[in-house]
Amino acid sequence: MIALAVATMLIGGLPTLRKGWIALKSVTLNIHLLMSLAVIGAIVLGQWPEAAMVVWLFGLSEMMESLSLARARDAIRALTQLAPETAQVQGEDGRWATVPAAQVAIGARVRVPPGERVPLDGRLLTGRSSLNEAALTGEAMPVDKAPGDTLLAGSINGDGLLEMTVTADKGHTLLDRMAAAVQQAQSQRAPTQAFIDRFARVYTPAVVLVAVALAVLPPLLGLGAWSDWIYKGLVLLVIACPCALVISTPVTVVSGLAAAARRGILIKGGLYLERARQLKTLAFDKTGTLTEGRPQLAAVQPLYPSVSADQALHLAARLDAGSAHPLAQAIVAAHAERLGTALAPVEHLRNLPGLGLTAQLEGQGFALGNERLAEQRGAVDDEARSAARSLQAQGHTLVWLMRGTQTLALLALSDTPRPEAAEVLRALRGRGLALTMLSGDQRASAVAMAGRLGLPEDAVRAPLLPQDKLDAIAALAGSQGPVGMVGDGVNDAPALARADIAIAMGAAGSATALETADIALMQDDLRKLPELIGLSERVATVLKQNIAVALGLKAVVAALTLAGIGSLWLAVLADAGASLLVVLNGLRLLREGRP
Repeated sequence: MIALAVATMLIGGLPTLRKGWIALKSVTLNIHLLMSLAVIGAIVLGQWPEAAMVVWLFGLSEMMESLSLARARDAIRALTQLAPETAQVQGEDGRWATVPAAQVAIGARVRVPPGERVPLDGRLLTGRSSLNEAALTGEAMPVDKAPGDTLLAGSINGDGLLEMTVTADKGHTLLDRMAAAVQQAQSQRAPTQAFIDRFARVYTPAVVLVAVALAVLPPLLGLGAWSDWIYKGLVLLVIACPCALVISTPVTVVSGLAAAARRGILIKGGLYLERARQLKTLAFDKTGTLTEGRPQLAAVQPLYPSVSADQALHLAARLDAGSAHPLAQAIVAAHAERLGTALAPVEHLRNLPGLGLTAQLEGQGFALGNERLAEQRGAVDDEARSAARSLQAQGHTLVWLMRGTQTLALLALSDTPRPEAAEVLRALRGRGLALTMLSGDQRASAVAMAGRLGLPEDAVRAPLLPQDKLDAIAALAGSQGPVGMVGDGVNDAPALARADIAIAMGAAGSATALETADIALMQDDLRKLPELIGLSERVATVLKQNIAVALGLKAVVAALTLAGIGSLWLAVLADAGASLLVVLNGLRLLREGRP
């Protein structure tokens, strides 16, 4: 048993003992000296398993803290990898060459083929396309780009060949500024000092001084024999052995972390588990967090007397049947669900990047696309414009179905809220939390979604860029106390890093959000949030109970010792008993099964 205990202490406790020795030589009574005294005291008393358990659990908690320090570096690395390392640049002779993005100067002409990422920030010169900017703005809907529009590094080109002029070189793009914001926000959040560490700076010197005084002062004052008072001083030192106190926190926290993991909640340290119950405000990203992050057909509004909603949906699905555009896939999926009829092929299908498409059906010319395409075809009359504005005010993205110069119908698509989102928000408000929605969408869309989730309009902040989200979190933290941020995208990384607790939607969340976050909901289930706060409250209760037991038993034996009743045997029994009680009490958290 002794050999195994010594091996355990050598494997898991040498760094702690080494730091304790350094603290002793420098006369610094810190947590490492406290741990070293606890181990030495347990060994002297012959409590070898106890000594091994104390030093190993403390080493485990130290390792968990050190692993969390790499989050900022990993988050920044993941951000910078979004933009490609090379760019296709036009030379003075008019030829295109692939060069490192870091060597591309402002004003250079860069080509972005379909399906590739934009290497640098710039302004579009020629071409049209729809770009996926979800990684930067959080907006699920592709954004149509025309000459003169801004292109952001890291966004994904759709199906058009684009040429742009560079407006920001490597190191100064929006993506690079996001990485800098993550680093700055991480560095601004100082680690909170653990309660036991603070307590040890007072507890350890106090009990040592009291024990020495108890052993020396009464005999000097002629109040008894030296042997009696030295014995009482030794009893007090044994009572003061902080084994139970030191064990109480790590065993409880580790049990809480394991209980959380069973529920699909990954917590990156005990600090965040304890902090969760202290939150006053929760800020949510909209797209992908409160919503599914995928467009779905919400409504079909016919504008031509002889065309019904089902007929319009069937025509649109025929036109979109071969497209990979997210909106087109949503229309085809809605047709399969609602109608389920076969989709006959169309003729002379022509893709118009950034606008839509045209085709021939039964000898007639049809078009499907955005409002810009409808205006080009002269298909936007007062009725269509009024219907479009009404649908857009509800937060929908519109697809126009046209035959010739006549608009046949408007297809409204929108993101959909997660099924459990409204219920979870009500439960969180019931716990007294203030809730805020942060969104990169247009305000009308964000407010419409908030209404479906039961949030008031004044709880919505939109439209926001990543830096705006960070500023919003900083303002909430300054005015409303501890704030948590729940997000899933790369654009959420700066705000996640700035929050007191960063919570990422795990499976759907980006790698950067997961690295930046303190807590990840691995099953993308918002119902885990109330569970997290409830678990944090139970862990806090157990911690208080353990500290009370660890100190209470010692106080009782100390009082008995001063009354002349205490003994070394009683002190040993109290110390070992307190250690056993706090371990068993902490392990109670593991008994709670999965909900």
